[in-house]
Amino acid sequence: MKFEKEINRRKTFAIISHPDAGKTTLTEKLLLFGGAIQTAGAVKSNKIKKHATSDFMEIERQRGISVATSVMTFEYEGFLINLLDTPGHKDFAEDTYRTLTAVDSVILVIDSVNGVEDQTRRLMEVCRMRDTPVIVFVNKMDRDGKNPFYLMEEIENELKLTLHPMTWPINSGKDFKGVYNLSNKSLRLFAASTKGEEDETTFAISDLSDTILEAKIGERDANQLREDVELIDGVYGELNKEDYLTGKVAPVFFGSAVNNFGVQEMLDTFITIAPVPRSRETSMRLLEVGEDKFSGFIFKIHANLDPKHRDRIAFLRVCSGRFERNKYFHHVRLDKDIRFSNPYSFLARSKDVIDDAYPGDVVGLFDTGSFKIGDTLTEGENFFFTGIPTFSPEIFKELVNKDPMKTKQLEKGVSQLTDEGVAQLFTQFGGNKKIIGCVGDLQFEVIQYRLLQEYGAACEFRTMPFFKACWLTSKDSKKLEDFLRFKQQNSAADKDGNPVYLAQSEWFLNTEISNNPDIQFHFTNEVNK
Repeated sequence: MKFEKEINRRKTFAIISHPDAGKTTLTEKLLLFGGAIQTAGAVKSNKIKKHATSDFMEIERQRGISVATSVMTFEYEGFLINLLDTPGHKDFAEDTYRTLTAVDSVILVIDSVNGVEDQTRRLMEVCRMRDTPVIVFVNKMDRDGKNPFYLMEEIENELKLTLHPMTWPINSGKDFKGVYNLSNKSLRLFAASTKGEEDETTFAISDLSDTILEAKIGERDANQLREDVELIDGVYGELNKEDYLTGKVAPVFFGSAVNNFGVQEMLDTFITIAPVPRSRETSMRLLEVGEDKFSGFIFKIHANLDPKHRDRIAFLRVCSGRFERNKYFHHVRLDKDIRFSNPYSFLARSKDVIDDAYPGDVVGLFDTGSFKIGDTLTEGENFFFTGIPTFSPEIFKELVNKDPMKTKQLEKGVSQLTDEGVAQLFTQFGGNKKIIGCVGDLQFEVIQYRLLQEYGAACEFRTMPFFKACWLTSKDSKKLEDFLRFKQQNSAADKDGNPVYLAQSEWFLNTEISNNPDIQFHFTNEVNK
């Protein structure tokens, strides 16, 4: 393999969780360990001006939540780590789903107080579809939460995931004393810290019968730890790395991200066992990660990353070969060659121009409107990467222009924001009514805010009585034409001109499906298909 050394030093992963489980906080602690930042931002406090590094949009800073996937690159112990911090809020789930197509593994953050929540289940379903390797970080152990054995049972039952503890907590809440590392037989005592640095509270304890344990954590907790470890060793034994890589087993770590506790144990294990970039399916063949020729795909587009410059960045995942600055690459969908003079690597909002990139890397490309999500770049071959779906929205609202003098700005803004994939744009047949489809209400708020702040266009939304969008295909073009004409009020075209049926309810949808056997109704629309 020509680029074997570069491929083997790269780890590309996403952090996923339910909102408020501590995902963005964990991201910052990992960046601290990697030396990428020197101080953590306050995610929620309005009194403190230092905000989370990965939350760069103004509305994110106001609300204290992540609504866009951030890309961060840093080095740790000789590895180049590409970390994608995803939105936890369910209203932005589609952005997260697509991000999961661009990574090789995930870290799932679970709140020890609340356990498994709805969004956690949905995210794990997407991971399971791709057999993505998962590491679980049980956060907030310094708060009164669930018993770790009960919590592990809940995670296994709810997420259909087989767990393998790598560290084990000593109590929780105000009695939390630390964690015992089951693999390297060491004890780390809990000490609140916000910095990414080694401390002097780690002790090697090769034999748990050693009386040093009583001296460090007390007799009662020492005896309890010995019992717990004996039970865990008997049940779980050694971690089978292959089972982890195939998504069958998830290693589990316990800690407190806000106090930077238990994070390093997870990071050190992650760089040892997490997969390097893998081969990927394309429309023509399995593309081997070690091939010499470059290929990659766009999994995210973000307009106005820097509001002062009105820029538009397409995020490219490199899948094979070497991406080079100023070299011409083939844009498969447009069938034209383009080059990039200023490709970027990212640390959230700050970006650096790079000369090259290798499989696993995420590159930011300045986009003049050439890219859509799912677009493929190659060194000449005409294939595209599969498995990047568009899902049916759940809420539909008509876009109403409040200032006719800003019609052009509104159309440009809506076009660019829907290109980012956080919402979908439908144009109703028989008129120019623009319908925005989203997964949740918060997306409409974000779109309205960004249209006004970034494009100077004021709008409002009117709720439409639709329940689901279905993409339509048929071998009989005449029947499809007739259907769209008869159902004009419920028919629309998506941004690419594909016909879509907007169903008012499940009953209407099932009726149309049974009445039109020659037309296929699709609930997802895989990009580029």
